[in-house]
Amino acid sequence: MCTEQELLNFMRETAYKPMTYKELEKHFGIEDAAEFKEFLRMLTEMEQEGKILLTRSDRYGVPERMNLLRGRIQTHPKGFAFLIPDDKEHPDLYIHANDMKGTMNGDIVLARVSAKNENGKLEGEIVRIVKRAVTQVVGLFHNHDSFGFVEPDDKRITKDVFIKSENFKGAVTGQKVVVNIITYPEGRTAAEGEIIEILGHKDDPGVDILSIIRKHGLPESFPGDVLEEAEAAPDSITEEEIVQQGRRDLRNRVIVTIDGEDAKDLDDAVNVERLPNGNLLLGVHIADVSYYVREKSKLDEEAYNRGCSVYLVDRVIPMLPHRLSNGICSLNPRVDRLTMSCEMEFEPGTMKRVRYDVFTSVIRTVERMTYTNVRKILNEEDQEVTERYAGLVDTFKLMKEMALGLRDMRMRRGAIDFDFQESKVIVDTEGKPVDIVKRERSIAEQIIEEFMLAANETVAEHFHWLKVPFIYRIHEEPTNEKLMTFMQFASNFGYAVRGKGNTVHPRALQTLLEEIRGKKEETVLSTMMLRSMKQAKYEAESLGHFGLAAEYYSHFTSPIRRYPDLVIHRVMREVLENGGALPENRYDSLNARMPDIALQSSERERVAVDAERDTAKLKKAEFMLDKIGEEFTGIISGVTSFGMFIELENTVEGLIRLSDLTDDYYHFHELHMALIGERTSKIYRIGDEVEIRVSRVNMSDHTIDFEMVNMKPRSAGRVNWVDVRGQGGGGGNAARKRKKLNAAGRFVGVGGDHGGGRGGKGPGKKGGVREDRRKHKVNDGGARAVEEAPAVDLDGGFYNSVVSGGGRRKKKAKAPAPVVETQKAKGAAPVIEKPKAESGVRSDSKTSSVASPKKRRGPVLDMWGLPRSGNYKTIDDEADGGKSYGKRKGRDGGDRGRGGAEVRGKKQVSKTEAVVPKPSEGDKPRRRKKKND
Repeated sequence: MCTEQELLNFMRETAYKPMTYKELEKHFGIEDAAEFKEFLRMLTEMEQEGKILLTRSDRYGVPERMNLLRGRIQTHPKGFAFLIPDDKEHPDLYIHANDMKGTMNGDIVLARVSAKNENGKLEGEIVRIVKRAVTQVVGLFHNHDSFGFVEPDDKRITKDVFIKSENFKGAVTGQKVVVNIITYPEGRTAAEGEIIEILGHKDDPGVDILSIIRKHGLPESFPGDVLEEAEAAPDSITEEEIVQQGRRDLRNRVIVTIDGEDAKDLDDAVNVERLPNGNLLLGVHIADVSYYVREKSKLDEEAYNRGCSVYLVDRVIPMLPHRLSNGICSLNPRVDRLTMSCEMEFEPGTMKRVRYDVFTSVIRTVERMTYTNVRKILNEEDQEVTERYAGLVDTFKLMKEMALGLRDMRMRRGAIDFDFQESKVIVDTEGKPVDIVKRERSIAEQIIEEFMLAANETVAEHFHWLKVPFIYRIHEEPTNEKLMTFMQFASNFGYAVRGKGNTVHPRALQTLLEEIRGKKEETVLSTMMLRSMKQAKYEAESLGHFGLAAEYYSHFTSPIRRYPDLVIHRVMREVLENGGALPENRYDSLNARMPDIALQSSERERVAVDAERDTAKLKKAEFMLDKIGEEFTGIISGVTSFGMFIELENTVEGLIRLSDLTDDYYHFHELHMALIGERTSKIYRIGDEVEIRVSRVNMSDHTIDFEMVNMKPRSAGRVNWVDVRGQGGGGGNAARKRKKLNAAGRFVGVGGDHGGGRGGKGPGKKGGVREDRRKHKVNDGGARAVEEAPAVDLDGGFYNSVVSGGGRRKKKAKAPAPVVETQKAKGAAPVIEKPKAESGVRSDSKTSSVASPKKRRGPVLDMWGLPRSGNYKTIDDEADGGKSYGKRKGRDGGDRGRGGAEVRGKKQVSKTEAVVPKPSEGDKPRRRKKKND
């Protein structure tokens, strides 16, 4: 019977026309009843998965021949999405928010191309949802008595999940919960779910990390049958096993492991020696996990589902149970262990590989070394450590010589070496971050890195030429569009990237990295180069690794924590035991499975990376909570149309919003990745050093806001509520509102989601009811998080609409030029100043707030110099959702946002009158003079 791939290939042929199942049966010559039944089952499954379509006339065809695309939905927090097609050659499809048809992030769908926009990008609409990706949602629960809703932690799920009262399961407002989706969203109707697990209150210790674990669907524990299989594994190795398997005995070699201090799963060991002919011999020995994890066992199924181990800030979620990963499979010192070995012989000058051998072995490591101790020995930093490992000093010196030689050889052929700083968050026993330390990439780390790269390349090349089913680690060339954009960007700094046509060899990119090393533009160019690259992934075909400039590459060195390594170990041992080939039936079986294993492994790797990144961002934000107001020196790490990202020395990253750059109007130039001042021509771009102050920490989104140290904050010159209204102005009702808002953290720098603490409700929540969050989103390579708008300040339109209660203003203010009281510093007395146009806002003679010598014509101006009539935006409209307060009617019949109305029989004071000294009793108001006083 034909396979699924053969059927797809047949239907994709140009001459194919849609056929019925009987016509397909006849074409493939299916006569046996059992084969026919299996064929119908395959057709049904493929139709349900959207790989083929059944027309109204009961004929089968592939979606791409029917103007449809099958792919995975990647949603954006703003509501729209992109379809990532299964066909890798087809460009992504933009899906408008109105065409989502209730799809959620990760869903497999069929979509139709509907239009092409002015930029040549394809737009489309969802036709059918093939497979749902989201079955559970983690989020914050809000109880409203008769109903409730869960606000998802994953911002790509843009709608809350509705919960009926009978499905609360005891949850209360403020708790993090796990919800099982009952019905999916449709149109404007939200998804409905039921609570299946209560994680705890959002402020309880450990709940934050647990929420991230549940959000990404990471398993915390192993099923019972998996643990039973792990317990059955032996504690030691017998001599009979070694002889029976024909393993090469390497227990007399000087073999060591080199890992971090806290590593427990030691899966690689190395040895080097100088041969009599002067060549260098490198041995890389990897734990033979496949010997203990048999194919199709419960252990194997669990490892396949997990894909890899996940290293979070405060814990490790292993791929295999500790009984194996820390026990019989770990290459612990001075005990026998079964391994897969790769020995390579290199010429000392050119580091050209002249011979290699791949075989099964048994080893006994002589020492468990750490990166720190190896570095101390090689750099002669610690005499005591050097004396303790005196017998291994010469071995480590030879390892250093060989590693540097291998690196030079790799650089000569054109490998790209990005040297970005990594960090580790140190937490205490309660999970609270206490420090952030940089991961040092010393000579010890380079030794292991170069040795593992050499072994991975050798194994990949060997089994590629054997033509057996295998899994390779590939890194495709960047697209022409991204490559040309980067080359144009580099030319702005005076650098030319050599290439032929639209292709560039990685050597040219590495040459550029070497040219800019140590220069000011190093950060900006290396960052932009990295963003122009594609992500590495697993594939069943050897397509090369662009970044390493390697024609063959695989992952062979970490079978304890990566499933692809475990799979290729299984293939390697089977090939070695069968004389370098596989039986035909075994070849077909493995060949059919490899693409699925590669895809699953790539997807699980992305989940692990996202989870690790989320926990690091969470703990970094928590680490900066008590540093609000402190000043630091940082480097601009990203520039966008809404601000710039700043990275501190400890790798913490925060955002300075465009609205907080108050000394000028700044325009975003995408080509130069820079913000340029309209008036001052001041330029901010990636790599520039700036002095910043921590202004806000948002623990709900794990984001940090900075502000410039040498720039006046927008809040500094704003009018205070008391300054504008007068003491007690507006009556008791307004005073109560002001007190309530102040307690809730609605003033600048107070509590709430932006106040740097978990206390206070803040602007995002009010009485448990979710308000419009007005979030800004960014997608620059998948590395940026969701950003939230600044805290709403109590001035301008917000003050008028929320506090004053609205009302009509007088047509003419009979008073001299207004003056404004501003609070210069906390606790300082009010200072009388002439009003100025706030920084970042244009000021011209036609809109000045100072009285004109002649009779004023045109629109009436408010105290900020803005026209009071018509729909206009205040300075804080962006922060307040972009709403206009010019012509909205209040409940009392007056115009909201216009001070001076009569409310409940009391005449309210207008903005202008509130800040002008009132005449004493008996004095008559003076007429307005034609000239300014």
